[in-house]
Amino acid sequence: MLEKLRNAGFEIRHQSHAAAILEKDTPLALEDLEQALLNLAVPITEIIGSGGGEAKLTQRMRHAFSGLGWTKTTFEISKTINGVQRESVSHEVDHVKAFDGYNVALEIEWNNKDPFFDRDLENFKRLHVEGAISVGIVITRGSSLHGGMREFVSRFAQDEQIRSFGDLERLGIQPTPKQSLEIRNRVERERSPVDFATAWVENFVSNKYGEATTHWKKLDVRVSRGVGNPCPLLLVGLPASIVTFSR
Repeated sequence: MLEKLRNAGFEIRHQSHAAAILEKDTPLALEDLEQALLNLAVPITEIIGSGGGEAKLTQRMRHAFSGLGWTKTTFEISKTINGVQRESVSHEVDHVKAFDGYNVALEIEWNNKDPFFDRDLENFKRLHVEGAISVGIVITRGSSLHGGMREFVSRFAQDEQIRSFGDLERLGIQPTPKQSLEIRNRVERERSPVDFATAWVENFVSNKYGEATTHWKKLDVRVSRGVGNPCPLLLVGLPASIVTFSR
C-alpha cells in the first residue's frame, strides 16, 4: 500500500484495519494521496520564513486535496429520545471525500502544537463511532524531516553567510527580544561560547520546530497508546527529501 510514497521516503502506518478498507473499498483514496504528495516540495526559505498564518506548504497540500474533491466538512450529529432532541454536536474536518459510500477524513498537521493530534484523533474516533467516517488520515512531519531540521537550517545559515543579527535582518528574519537575548548570551558567555550561526540555528529550530510541535514521534506515541481507537487510521510522515535548496 502506498508503495510509491514509501519508496520516496514517506513514513506510513496503518491502524485498526485501515489498510484493508483503503485497499479494498477506497483504492481511489490511495491514488489521491500519492497524486497530492509525491511531487511535494518545500524550499528551505519557507521553513525559515516566520510570521503568522498557515504555512505555504500546508496551503499547497490543501489546494492539492481540494482539487481532487476533498472538501472541508462539518458533521452535525443529533440524538433524540422519543422524538425529543437531547443532544447536538458538530465536528469539523478539513478534508473529507466520499468513495462509494465510504467517507475518508484527512487532517494536515505540518507544524502546530502537538495537542492538535489529540483533537484530530478524538474527532476521528467520535465520527467513526457514529458511522460518519470509515477512515481517518493524518499527515505530519516524518522522522527524517523533523530530525533533519537543524542540519537544514545550518546549511541555510552557511549558504547565506549568517554571522550576525545584521545578516538576519538583511534576510528579513526577526528573532523576538527573548530569542535575541538567548542567542547573545550563548555567543558572549565566558564559558564555552558558540559562534553566532550555531546559536541562532539551535535557537530557531528549538523555538519553531521543537519537540512539543506536531511531528511523527508525537503522533505515533499517541496512536500506540490507543488515542483515536477504534477508528481505522492511516498516518503519513513527510520525508526530509521534500526540502529543497536554491544552491
